[in-house]
Amino acid sequence: MLNTFNKGKNKRMHALIIDDEPQVRRLVATVFRQDGWNVCEAESADAAFEIMQERDWSMVVCDINLGDTDGLTVLRRFKNDLPLTKVVMITGEGSAAGALDATAFGAHDYLLKPFDIDDLLSLARSVREQLRTETTRDHQKKVCVPEPALIGRSETFIKAMKQVGRVAATNLPVMLTGESGTGKEVVALELHRRSARAAKPFVAVNCGAIPAELIESELFGHQRGSFTGADRNRVGLWEEANGGTVFLDEVTETTPAFQVKLLRALQQGEVRRVGSNQTNRVDARVIAASNRNVEQEVKAGRFREDLYYRLNAVSIVLPPLRERRDDIVPLAQNFARRNRDVLFTPEALEVLKRYPWPGNVRELENAVVRAAALCDEIIRTKDLPHCVRAYQENVLVVGDEVIVAAPKEWPPLSEIEGRYVSRVYEHTAGNKQAAARLLRVDRKTLERMIKRHNIKDLRSKISDLKCVTV
Repeated sequence: MLNTFNKGKNKRMHALIIDDEPQVRRLVATVFRQDGWNVCEAESADAAFEIMQERDWSMVVCDINLGDTDGLTVLRRFKNDLPLTKVVMITGEGSAAGALDATAFGAHDYLLKPFDIDDLLSLARSVREQLRTETTRDHQKKVCVPEPALIGRSETFIKAMKQVGRVAATNLPVMLTGESGTGKEVVALELHRRSARAAKPFVAVNCGAIPAELIESELFGHQRGSFTGADRNRVGLWEEANGGTVFLDEVTETTPAFQVKLLRALQQGEVRRVGSNQTNRVDARVIAASNRNVEQEVKAGRFREDLYYRLNAVSIVLPPLRERRDDIVPLAQNFARRNRDVLFTPEALEVLKRYPWPGNVRELENAVVRAAALCDEIIRTKDLPHCVRAYQENVLVVGDEVIVAAPKEWPPLSEIEGRYVSRVYEHTAGNKQAAARLLRVDRKTLERMIKRHNIKDLRSKISDLKCVTV
C-alpha cells in the first residue's frame, strides 16, 4: 500500500470527496486541488467503497446524507479498514446533531453548510499539518475504534466540541471550565486521544485532593532524604507524563507559592524535584481545569494572573446539563447500555428531561447506573431516584424530602415582610402592643415597619366605620 502521510513536505496527500450534490463535491475538490492535494471524487457510498483500497487516503470528506445511505456507514467503514484516515463530515445546520454523533464515533471534524473557501482551506491545511507531525507509519494497522466518550446534540455542546476538534491536534495549553460533573476530565482525555500524543501517557492530577504541603512532591517528584519519610528517589507525575499529556484538575485549589513553581515548569519545560539542584526536561502538554470562575479568582488574588494567561491559551467552557437538555436522553441511553441491555419507558425519559441535574452528567450517570442495576428489563419511573421522580418545576427537593412549594418568580423579602406585618396587624385589630408581641419585636420597631410598608392605621379606620354606622 502507498503511504503519503509523512514522506516529505513536497509529497501530495490524497483526499476523497464523497457527496451526492455535484456542486458541493466540485467546490470541495477544487479548493483541495488548489491547496496541493491529490483529489478523487465519489457521488455515493458504493462508489467510495470501490476505490477506498486503491490509495492510502489522508483524508475523506463525506456528506452525512448520501441519498439512501447514511454517512455514518461510510465513517464506520473507513475507521474500521483505514483507521488513520481523517474523516470529515459535511452537514446542513438542521442535522448538526448527526455530525456531532459522528465525531463521537471517530470523525476528525465536520463542516456546517453553508461553508466558504476559507473554511475549506483552513480544514485542508490543519489536517495536513497534523498528519506531518504524527509519527511515521509504514502502513495502516487495523485497530478498534474506542467507545465514544462524548455524546450530545445540543447547540451549546456542539460549540464546545467544535473547539475540542480544532485544538486537539495542537500543543497549546487548554483551560477547561465548568461546574462539577460536566465532564472536564472526559474532555481532557478526548483532547489527548485526538492528538499526536495519543500513544503516550495521559496523567490526571486532582490538585484539590492533594494536601498543599505534598503537591510539589507529587507533581515534580523528590530526592531521597529531602524531607521526613522520603526514603527513596521518586519520579513526579509531571515526568511520568513525558511525551504525553498532564491534566491538572481543580488547578485553582493550589497555593500561590506552588503556582510560582508551576509557572516555571510551564515556561521552561523542565521540573526540579524536591531536594534536588538539577532540572529535568519534560515534554508534556498541559490541560488545566477548574469549576470556579478563574478570572474572578485572579481578581481576588487567589490565582496568579501570569499563570492564568499561560494556561489559558485556549479556553473551553463546558455547559451544565440543565443548559443542554437535548443531550439528557442520548446520555442516559448510553450509560444504560454500558451496564445492561435495558430500555427506558417514555415516561421515565420525560422525568429525566424534567429534572435540572445539579450534579450534571456525573449525577445522571449515577442515577441511570443505579436504575439499570435494580430494574428488570426496562427502566421505569419507579426505578429512578426519589429526588428525580418527585421534582416538578414548582417544587424544591433536598435529599429524599420535598421541602417547599416554590413560585416560579420569588417575591422580594421586603414584600413578604410587608404582607406578614399587615396580616398580624389586622389580626390584632390595630393593637400595636399585641402585634409587636406576636411579631417578637418592640413597639418602635413595629411602628417603623408600619411606616416603611405604608400600612394604614387600623384603629382610625375602625373609628371612621363606626361613625358611618351611627
